[in-house]
Amino acid sequence: MKYRPSPQTRRTALGATALVALAAMNGPAAVGFARHSYHEYQINQPAYKARYGHWDLVDVPKQYRINSIHAALLYTGKVLLIAGSGNDERNFRAGTFQSVLWDPVRNTFKMIDTPKDMFCGGHAQLPDGRLLVAGGTARYEVLKGNVKRAGGAMVVKNEDPDRPRTFPKGTIFRGSNAKEYASRFPVTVPAARKTVTGGGADEKVTVTASAARVYVESLHDGVSGVTNTADQYRIVGLKGADERNLYGMATKLGLDKKDFQGYRQAYLFDPRTERYEQVDSMALARWYPTLVQLADNRVMAVSGLDDMGEIIPGKNEIFDPKTLKWSPGPTHYFPTYPALFLTKGGNLFYSGSNAGYGPANQGRVPGVWNPRTDVFTAVPGLRDAGETETSASVLLPPAQKQSVMIMGGGGVGESADSTGRTATVDLDDAHPHFMPGPDLPQGTRYLNAVITPDDSVFTTGGSRDYRGKHDSDILRAQFYQPSTDTFESAAAPTVGRDYHSEALLLPDGRIAVFGSNPLFADKADTMDGIFEKRIEIYTPPYLYGDRVRPKLGDGPVNVERGETVTFASSSAGTVKAARLMRPSAVTHVTDVEQRSIALGLTRHGGSLELSIPDDPSLVPSGWYMLFLTDSRGTPSQARWVHVA
Repeated sequence: MKYRPSPQTRRTALGATALVALAAMNGPAAVGFARHSYHEYQINQPAYKARYGHWDLVDVPKQYRINSIHAALLYTGKVLLIAGSGNDERNFRAGTFQSVLWDPVRNTFKMIDTPKDMFCGGHAQLPDGRLLVAGGTARYEVLKGNVKRAGGAMVVKNEDPDRPRTFPKGTIFRGSNAKEYASRFPVTVPAARKTVTGGGADEKVTVTASAARVYVESLHDGVSGVTNTADQYRIVGLKGADERNLYGMATKLGLDKKDFQGYRQAYLFDPRTERYEQVDSMALARWYPTLVQLADNRVMAVSGLDDMGEIIPGKNEIFDPKTLKWSPGPTHYFPTYPALFLTKGGNLFYSGSNAGYGPANQGRVPGVWNPRTDVFTAVPGLRDAGETETSASVLLPPAQKQSVMIMGGGGVGESADSTGRTATVDLDDAHPHFMPGPDLPQGTRYLNAVITPDDSVFTTGGSRDYRGKHDSDILRAQFYQPSTDTFESAAAPTVGRDYHSEALLLPDGRIAVFGSNPLFADKADTMDGIFEKRIEIYTPPYLYGDRVRPKLGDGPVNVERGETVTFASSSAGTVKAARLMRPSAVTHVTDVEQRSIALGLTRHGGSLELSIPDDPSLVPSGWYMLFLTDSRGTPSQARWVHVA
């Protein structure tokens, strides 16, 4: 049916046109106002919405406006927004850590008691629907010139084979030059290892000292605390055998730049109780880690900065949701927040996307990683391979195609370089390699990419320069269509989004966008940026116009892989496809959780038989949104389904 404006709409359009003409005679400011008024009129027309969609700002009460660093959709339909200290050192020093639970249906908000600074931790959906959050901020960075006290890594040694020792925060280490340093964190040193060889008169006992690292700082400001030579340090307060068996070792303790430090603690957020619960801590502290679910339901923590502020050299570890314990994982080095996707057979694909920390020449090559054998096979062919930092990556829909796309990105660190390059890789190919895709409209860092129920990928925001410098936020959105390998324009957002922004699909088919942490607030980069606390929701074209949403009726909540299940649907005859869509857990435009899985579909009158693939590496255990779509891609309201 062709859209015809009502008489009132025609009058408004004529009025807007007249206003533009009148404004043209009254100067640039008036022209700008008139154009803005006409634009507002245009984007709110039904025909425009049906073609490009529409953006709306959410009314967020002032007390719930937080610096959203992380966003996760829970199986209750609510969204957990985690700020922690929110990249605000004043909050960190005050111990003010925040999380908010948002109900997008009722538009209600709830403050959640947040026990630790989860700012820049990692997260993953567990099979039972709880959210695992591991790592976060133990110390903010201090730039060179602002460092008041010398500090660095102290290796604490234990030569006692009979027992481990724990030293509290504030333990004093005194060097041979009488300089003293205090530990910033508690540290536990295992018992030494005792080896007995031979027997009788030939018996030989060998004791090998154990070691643990802890960050220490001088007790005094300035250069008087600097040490540039290796030294052994007494632990103040120990006497006798303990004084001999336990000591510290350090090399340089200086006033150089101090990076962010991570912590070891891990928590589960339970959507039922709406509370955090502490679980077993990781072996290593992690800041900026990626958490990815494996085919056997365990979760691997990869990369991150440790409790010294140093990038972890390939030591990864695995969380078991049954025992709630961590164990050592395979060893491969990645930059921080690497984009890792679970693929067929249980391998992980690293697209090259990452969030930044790490050298430019290490760990940035895309490839297929077998976590069981710890073999990594590089995947060639990526254009602008040096600009994968702050890029977006997504497992294209449906997941059965085993195709991953990378979009945009920039140079390492604070580089002003950005690329509009996109590329895809077919992981079913015997020799996977990247193939070029259509370019984005311009070079883009921090692009958010969200899979939609109609097998499209919605992309929005980002900036041309590092953290939006020089007023470079990009007020654009578009859909990538995998079937045609093309981009289609969408309505433009009204809020710029760059660093620390997130976007995710809601159960009603809309897309919510959060956060943004620009470095500056003006084009000249003279004013400090302000964290974006507004929430904006995009309603895609498939929810406008004369479309009728398919109806998804009763059916089972709990299903199993390889099973065929029946759902009622009064519109079964119009349904073309069914998708299981895993809910997002996203930060730093890194979302390795989202995936869309095609289901086998058979119609039977007023019901549908849906067949679930039996591959756990394709359908990891957990909660999913079940969507139906018709021939035009119009989605149903989702139903939550749990895959055992």
